[in-house]
Amino acid sequence: MRAAGAIPLIFVNTFMLSSCAVGPDFETPAAPPAERFTREPTASPGNGQRFQQGAEVSERWWEAFRSPRLDGLIEDALTHNATIEAAVAAMGVAHYNAEAGVGPLFPLVGLTSNPTYNLYSGNATNSTVTQTPFSLYTKQVQISYTLDVWGGARRNLESLDAQAENAGFLMAGAQVMIAANVAKAAIEEASLRAQIAVTRQVIGLEADRLALLQLQLSKGAVSSIDVLSQETAVAQAHQRLPALESLLAKQRDSLTALAGRLPQDEVEETFALSQFSLPRNLPVSLPAQLVGQRPDIRAAEANLHSASAQVGVALAARLPSIQLTAAGQTSAFFIPYLFQPGTFGYQLAGNAAFTAFDAFTLQNKQRAAEAALDQAKAQYRDTVVKAFQNVADGLRALQSDARAVAAARNAESAAKRYLERVRLQQKFGGVSQLVVVDAQRSYLNTALARVQTEAQRLSNTVALYAALGGGWGEASTVEGGG
Repeated sequence: MRAAGAIPLIFVNTFMLSSCAVGPDFETPAAPPAERFTREPTASPGNGQRFQQGAEVSERWWEAFRSPRLDGLIEDALTHNATIEAAVAAMGVAHYNAEAGVGPLFPLVGLTSNPTYNLYSGNATNSTVTQTPFSLYTKQVQISYTLDVWGGARRNLESLDAQAENAGFLMAGAQVMIAANVAKAAIEEASLRAQIAVTRQVIGLEADRLALLQLQLSKGAVSSIDVLSQETAVAQAHQRLPALESLLAKQRDSLTALAGRLPQDEVEETFALSQFSLPRNLPVSLPAQLVGQRPDIRAAEANLHSASAQVGVALAARLPSIQLTAAGQTSAFFIPYLFQPGTFGYQLAGNAAFTAFDAFTLQNKQRAAEAALDQAKAQYRDTVVKAFQNVADGLRALQSDARAVAAARNAESAAKRYLERVRLQQKFGGVSQLVVVDAQRSYLNTALARVQTEAQRLSNTVALYAALGGGWGEASTVEGGG
């Protein structure tokens, strides 16, 4: 009896395992056939930096700047930033949805208990017996199983697993983004502090010069116009400070927010350009490697996988469905008699269903799933193109930055020498005060430009690390808090 009952079940399971799931089988898109990121071979920037073609990006790339304060703040942000916390929660949602998707692959078992207290109408039953209330106790076990003949449930599970992968890749992308944003914000703060320091230094020089001219005016050595000109220069130098100080305050608020704190709980770390070392050797991954180490590309790939599986789900919904059910129950007037002989009963049933007409609803749902797949393909290609653009932009920016920093340093040095020469000549009446003021302004502008270009070079180095995937890859673990 047991062996005979097992034969249909074995047949069904064999059929299920041998059947193919309808819809397209997903294949990982091939890497773009690109040998480099730019049209021409990428030359190293020089001036203290060089590219290492094919080298891997460190998972903790920010340590290349050799700033313990930056290291600590990034770790703090990766632990407490709300964006990271939301990404962790999104991973949990996707994971448990995928776990729930396993359920339809197994039978559904239900248990019911139905005690009743009954009193029938004597007239309705044509009974001449005195009406007597009675109790009836019923316990039932019901098992139902929808055969996944066309693989619709498996395709749905495949889609949910891909969505879980997508959430994990988005989590990794959020980590890369937060780390890069913290590094850029810290560098910008350092730049602003350097600009404020240069401005104050120039204000001090201008003020000293003004005091000297006022002394010379009292002795009739210079005219009042020279003094007024210098007073204007001092005022203009002072005018730069409020804007810079406002930008610094906003930058501090930005760093505090990135660390997941309110403005009143400002981060303790402060930054200066002297605290950062320019990374000398910059890893540049091969183009074929980029698609495997950029979290946004992997997220787009997972989204494409999910959309592909949904086509199979929509197609399976249009095909016949088969459901098997089995129910066993026991009924008795008294609870102690529930399991005695004669109280048992069972029911076996099979159900095959096919939608003959639904005003093309299922067909249109399939077409919608196919359109969503086309959309996911286009989004994937767009993500890859933009990723390659990011890397190319980063490489070109660093090449330009190297030249810009060299030029800015030369300009500042020349402006400083010119200012010293002009001041020396003015002592002997060789130049006017207007020439001195122009030389002072030139020095201030070149000093500020040098600070800005050095900070921009550091920031563009951060951008290149982020464009290359921020050290995230197959071997990386995606966990909350970095």
